[in-house]
Amino acid sequence: MRMLKFRLGSALVLLGIIATLIFARYAQLAFASSSIALGEDALEGERGRIVDRNGLTLAMDVPKYDISVWKPSADKEVFELEIPELAKLTGMPADSIHARFIDENQNFFYLARRLPADKATVLLNAKKQGKYQGVQVEEISGRLYPEGRLAAHLIGFTGEGNSGLDGIEIKYNAELNPKPRKADDGTGRLIDPSIKLPQGDRISLSIDATLQHMIEDILKDTVKANGAEAALAIAMDVHSGELLCYAAEPGFDPNDYSAYDAEARRDLLSLYSYEPGSVFKLFSMASILDLGAITPNTIFDCDGAYRKTLPSGEKILIKDLGVYGKQNLAGVLALSSNAGVGYASDKVTEQDLYQRLIAFGFGAKTGVGLSGESPGSLREPEKWSGRSKPTIAIGQEVMVTALQMISAAGAIANGGLLLKPTTINRIESADGQLVFQHEPQVLRRVVSEASAKAILDAMEHTASLQGTGWRAKVPDIRMAVKTGTAQMIDPTTRAYSDTDYIASTLGIFPADKPRIALYIAIIKPRGASYLGGQIAAPVLRQAAEAVLSILDIERGKTPVVVHGGTLRMPEEKEAAVGAIMPDLTGYSKRSLLPLLERKDLHVSISGDGYVVSQQPAPGATISEGSKIILRLK
Repeated sequence: MRMLKFRLGSALVLLGIIATLIFARYAQLAFASSSIALGEDALEGERGRIVDRNGLTLAMDVPKYDISVWKPSADKEVFELEIPELAKLTGMPADSIHARFIDENQNFFYLARRLPADKATVLLNAKKQGKYQGVQVEEISGRLYPEGRLAAHLIGFTGEGNSGLDGIEIKYNAELNPKPRKADDGTGRLIDPSIKLPQGDRISLSIDATLQHMIEDILKDTVKANGAEAALAIAMDVHSGELLCYAAEPGFDPNDYSAYDAEARRDLLSLYSYEPGSVFKLFSMASILDLGAITPNTIFDCDGAYRKTLPSGEKILIKDLGVYGKQNLAGVLALSSNAGVGYASDKVTEQDLYQRLIAFGFGAKTGVGLSGESPGSLREPEKWSGRSKPTIAIGQEVMVTALQMISAAGAIANGGLLLKPTTINRIESADGQLVFQHEPQVLRRVVSEASAKAILDAMEHTASLQGTGWRAKVPDIRMAVKTGTAQMIDPTTRAYSDTDYIASTLGIFPADKPRIALYIAIIKPRGASYLGGQIAAPVLRQAAEAVLSILDIERGKTPVVVHGGTLRMPEEKEAAVGAIMPDLTGYSKRSLLPLLERKDLHVSISGDGYVVSQQPAPGATISEGSKIILRLK
């Protein structure tokens, strides 16, 4: 009995010692955090910066602060009087602070996480004067995105612990995080893991921030003008695979990402898949041409519809928007004839067409996007119906992403080589060592140079006045263009919607010496038109003008003024109005001056910059006394 009491007493003493040690350590950590002052260096180091291709900082670490309460150190009556002030400084509702403070089940709780330095400074200064006893201010590393919404879908954001949650921030989380220092003896061994390099790697993106900003502004206006759900733009250097612009609207501010829902933060360029519509005809016709089934001079009967009767007796009818008569390759693409493409698809097997489209990268991830990047959808021929081949050839029954479209376009532009696209230009360590430098990576040859050239030539006809893409034409530069309009699937009925469309346009320029592929898509427009040639083509022209203002690309007959080796200022083409109202979208204010001198017209110009809307609409009849209203931005 005495032995049992001894054992019981010893156990109680031991438990008491352990409990005392745990409490002492907890109190030590809690009180220690209150002594952390502004400007102290954290042992873990800073997260690496993200910059654009020219070195402009897009993401960086700044001091932020976790604010907490250790109740045993607080005077209850005094603290309750200070609650309204704490609520104002931290953003936590006063009633929530009070409820947690009087909760007897917890001695510790947070008032705020990742609080900015300006508000934390007020708290620390007040604490030095004896206020806010029990309130603790702990410095941590926090992320700042100095350009706000710029390229937010690409860059992403960080969460608790300053770890990446989306975009580049999560994809390159290991590179951005500070690394343990290595010994200087050449062995490569790590020193104490708690001693880190001052910063993680610096990641230089391939995008140009100035261009990104310009195109994001264009997309904002596009969404508003067309009452659209969203709009996308992506531009690629066709010889390096580098993405120079990666834009989607609406956007979000990664500095306050929790204020936006998941849909607003979703990277539509890599995660959103959709039927591409007629832009896809480029890749179908390129495949059929390269298989030797047709030539650029093959004639197709585009009499208003593609018609075919299957052995089962089933009749297939795919209508065109018009009756175009006899057309060769250039005519079929310029007029976007479903009939011409459908009859071309009859000349190859299902397996051959499928394999060529797979070679272009459809049905597979590009590797550029997040871990959740969509591969789109291109079913195996065994799962095709009797109408699948001509339907897929015109851009239906296939799902793509904007990343896949720009990647495939690059293969048409550079002579038939599919390059791996990238958003990363280079990566450097904190001590300036080059970790990674992008070099063009050829995945495979998709079509021959001759086939790629024939498609480019045909696309130039699309940008002519006879083609659907004439509104995308930039003056004094050869443009290769393809427009598209795709009906969307109604998720409720699983049939094609009568109201939901995606309008798109692809441009490659200069067409004679391609450097840039540019793709625009407008999702669910609700304006006067939903046709790609009418609403997406003008947007592509504006975006192309932005690209040309940034890059050193000479423009045909346009004299170029060079200043200091950096500024290129082409002379602008003056606006002119005849009997038919032209499309003046994208014209600068200076180029409109001749219109103000016209005595036979009443011209009203509002705003500065470039024309974003006009009345009358393009194609309207103009007579003496007509009123023309132009809005610039």
